[in-house]
Amino acid sequence: MRSSCPPDNISLKNLWSALQLRRAIGLVWESSPRWTLAAVALLVVQGILPLIALYLMKLIVDSVTSGLESATFRYTAVLIAIAGSVAIISALCRSASSVVNEYQAALSSDHIQDVLHAKSIEIDLEYYENSKYYDALHRAQQEAPWRPTRIVNGLAQLGQNLISIGAILVLLISLNWLIALVLILATLPAVFLRVRYSTILYNWQCSVTEQERRAWYLHWLLTADTYAKEIRLFDLGNLFADQYRDLRKNLRQDKFKITTKRSAADLVAQALAVLALFGSLAYIAYQSFLGLITVGSLVMYFGAFQQGQTSMQAILTSLAGLYEDNLFLTSLYDFLDLKPKVQEPSQPQPFPRPIMKDISFEHVSFAYPESNKYVLEDVSLTIRPGQTIALVGKNGSGKTTLVKLLARLYDPSSGKISVDDIDLRKFSLADLRRDISIILQDYVRYKMTAWENIWFGDISQPADMADISNAAKSSGADDFIQKLSQGYQTQLGRFFKHGTDLSVGEWQKVALARAFMGKFQIIVLDEPTSSLDPSAEEAVFKRFRELAKGRTAIIISHRLSTVKTSDNIYFLKHGKITESGTHEDLMRNQADYANLFETQAQHYR
Repeated sequence: MRSSCPPDNISLKNLWSALQLRRAIGLVWESSPRWTLAAVALLVVQGILPLIALYLMKLIVDSVTSGLESATFRYTAVLIAIAGSVAIISALCRSASSVVNEYQAALSSDHIQDVLHAKSIEIDLEYYENSKYYDALHRAQQEAPWRPTRIVNGLAQLGQNLISIGAILVLLISLNWLIALVLILATLPAVFLRVRYSTILYNWQCSVTEQERRAWYLHWLLTADTYAKEIRLFDLGNLFADQYRDLRKNLRQDKFKITTKRSAADLVAQALAVLALFGSLAYIAYQSFLGLITVGSLVMYFGAFQQGQTSMQAILTSLAGLYEDNLFLTSLYDFLDLKPKVQEPSQPQPFPRPIMKDISFEHVSFAYPESNKYVLEDVSLTIRPGQTIALVGKNGSGKTTLVKLLARLYDPSSGKISVDDIDLRKFSLADLRRDISIILQDYVRYKMTAWENIWFGDISQPADMADISNAAKSSGADDFIQKLSQGYQTQLGRFFKHGTDLSVGEWQKVALARAFMGKFQIIVLDEPTSSLDPSAEEAVFKRFRELAKGRTAIIISHRLSTVKTSDNIYFLKHGKITESGTHEDLMRNQADYANLFETQAQHYR
């Protein structure tokens, strides 16, 4: 993955490149087109109303200072009434804008999260084993939910202020073109300072992303139930809390240094703007003193200069803000531009139902991303329909990796996996995985109801309680689920209110029940009974053998007693198949399998 951090130098080319805002506008527009239009319309109206109010104030002041009879006061009263109406309309627009902006921001934020979720689902497992992916995801999650909305609001504000400044510059030029020039020049320093420090801040944030993620990881260790027991047993709490505190302190101090420098520079820029404002006031007052303009004109021109300075600052600040926002959104774009390495076929073939010939691994080798070490080397094996095979061997021998390749969580580095002589890469991922049920050794404990935890094994089927109950009976989970406070409706885990936690063995039975949901052609159990006692293990495998009749089954297990009845056993060592055959065949070979089996059997004699 490439880094999203830009170079430190700032140029007009970089600024223009950063202001290519179509994607950000598109994201906001997709989330709420009507609310976006409403927000823009309100901002345009709010841009015009201050100018109307300013002109009305000039008329009122001139009317009062003219010193005419009461007949003229009626005219003044009408002007005041109109000015009051404009003020009320402005207040209504501000209130409406507040409501529209808040709702639009919520819609936009939720939409961006939907986009992030969709991309997280789409990309391959490979990315989850790459630290740069987590950096990109962290920055995207941090900035993306609110930056696009701010960009659209910034563009709307830019349009509003351009309307205002256009009219104000015409008005000031009618007095003296130098006043208009001073107005423009006085606002430039603050804008260039903001652009500069936006880049500095962004580069800094890119450089500390991993530290921020480490701080969040420490926070998760200290607060998540997964680690609570071990942290207390080994007294790790204070150690992790101190590490978290030190990390946050360093991050806080670094950011404070940047903010302090930016504030000092901004103070100088603001001082220049104030000098320009009051210098212009002195000139306008002198023009009034000479009788060249009326008092009402003095009020109007000074108000116009103030309003113009505010609008000019807002315009240039909007440009700087858009630059800053778009800088940070490059993190989102980097994340959204990730492409799956496991590609869908352009013209997928239907998955064989039923499988007629075999599942074949032909000279398959595989190395994980960012690694030169092969986990599997030149592996070839064939599984016939309805056959039960076992993959055995020590940790790291490549057993689970074979299953990941079968489910196309990865593609082989070399070689081919086929079903009925059709390469797996020619099937759509959804079609392939619809016929494979895999219960991995690191199964998920969903903090949801008991029935949902089982139904997740095959959500393509209706959530029929009879099917769910039968699956639970097959795995041995039904006995303890029935005894829970609300049976299958019981919330599992302590994460939510009224939740009930299970023992490790009970969680494993719930996970196993997922394998008994649906009518999969291929069932894979990866260390399926590691947390069960021998009697429970025997009961599960008895039910599993019944379930596996007519289906292809793959068992991965360290306990060789559980694989004795398999049709074929493959022993893997250092990523290679070193032995294969039935249990009796491998015992007669008196090689690694037989030695491991005898070692385990000694504990039961």
